[in-house]
Amino acid sequence: MNAPLSATTQDHHQRAERQAEVVRALQAVLPAHALLWHTEDTVPYECDGLTAYRERPLVVALPETEDEVQAVLSTCHALKVPVVARGAGTGLSGGAMPHKMGVTLSLAKFNQIIRIDPASRSAVVQGGVRNLAISEAAASHGLYYAPDPSSQIACTIGGNVAENSGGVHCLKYGLTLHNVLKVRGFTMAGEPVEFGGEALDCPGLDLLSVVVGSEGMLAVTTEVTVKLVPKPQLARCIMASFDDMRKAGDAVAEVIAAGIIPAGLEMMDKPMTAAVEDFVHAGYDLAAEAILLCESDGTPEEVEEEIGRMSDVLRRCGATAIAVSRDEAERLRFWSGRKNAFPASGRISPDYMCMDSTIPRKRLADILLAIAEMEKKYQLRCANVFHAGDGNLHPLIMFDANDPDQLHRCELFGADILETSVAMGGTVTGEHGVGIEKLNSMCVQFSLEEREQMLGIKRAFDPQGLLNPGKVIPSKHRCAEYGKELVRGGKLKHPDLPRF
Repeated sequence: MNAPLSATTQDHHQRAERQAEVVRALQAVLPAHALLWHTEDTVPYECDGLTAYRERPLVVALPETEDEVQAVLSTCHALKVPVVARGAGTGLSGGAMPHKMGVTLSLAKFNQIIRIDPASRSAVVQGGVRNLAISEAAASHGLYYAPDPSSQIACTIGGNVAENSGGVHCLKYGLTLHNVLKVRGFTMAGEPVEFGGEALDCPGLDLLSVVVGSEGMLAVTTEVTVKLVPKPQLARCIMASFDDMRKAGDAVAEVIAAGIIPAGLEMMDKPMTAAVEDFVHAGYDLAAEAILLCESDGTPEEVEEEIGRMSDVLRRCGATAIAVSRDEAERLRFWSGRKNAFPASGRISPDYMCMDSTIPRKRLADILLAIAEMEKKYQLRCANVFHAGDGNLHPLIMFDANDPDQLHRCELFGADILETSVAMGGTVTGEHGVGIEKLNSMCVQFSLEEREQMLGIKRAFDPQGLLNPGKVIPSKHRCAEYGKELVRGGKLKHPDLPRF
């Protein structure tokens, strides 16, 4: 008599059988070159920019037409196979991490700019078009696409829609939501859907603001109509140094309080400036405890007036040095450090986890000082860079993922930052999304009733819960278990927050 199979062996058999079934079904709707299922072919898809967590999908599908996307979704819906849509894989919250028993649907081949319409200042692009490619294509018309994430040379517009991405100029020009007119795609069942429109207003419910930032849980984006804005005649950037973190944080609030909305208002602390200066040699003040980058754009007259007003505010707030870019090359050099903060951090640490909480501007100094104390508590380094103008933090916790203890401490550190941000009147994410990274923190910020309302929207689009499952909205069970863990560990720091 044969010995019973171990649980691990049974899992392998079940996975192999399911994989064979899914491959057979998809081979009927996709050409052979558009399907990957061998280990060496699917490993590159096992994570996005959050490399601490990995999973290998059953199959990777690479459709080239909308009909093929629809066929993949319809097939997977019929088989009840989970689907995770993926763009360039630059996300930082694990939103594109595969489902181990599901299909990763890559939109990489949807990389065509369909049309640029300078008269209406809009562009129609496929979901796999790179963010920066839109501005490059519109440049000859004196236009560009304003949202500019640090990963804009690689990240795709479909991913930007999923995460509601921003960038260093989001303070003045807005996030993805404020720069998108229409989104087309398919539901999990393969039903064509369209959100928004090219008119100033559309009939019916405003579902565009629901799908933008929905992290691939409601629909798969294949085409996006974006707004384009005129390129400013001139842009200049102030680099201001501060010898005290609180002075720098207060300066941010004072600039906004003075009625100034800079094109960009970014902040970096001393560890981050050291990392990026060694990488790109942007000319940063390494003696400063913090530096601010404040940009003005518009006509030469507008820029000169606004630069003068911002400089006055920064001096009053205690800036120890102020440098103003003299030409375009110097302006780009000032920004090069901020744009390369993440790769610079990768040079000095085996791994890093980038958090993404948002707090009121007036609490910037408070959260930074709190993070400094957390560094001592968790015995891990943390460098900070963020969109100071709208209070969107990007603390980069540095660790070695090969050390399980360091990974655990990093997770605790990140959760502490998020929970403290919520207690200060903020939220757990500004532009990177919840994904899998912030599921526990969602338990802290939102009550059971609020999470059920979110799930209600999810069920309206995807009743079977097959599209990007296990992300964004934590289950009731998960939150209950996380609550018990915090109570057992005596880690409930803010008992007035919603609880599990």
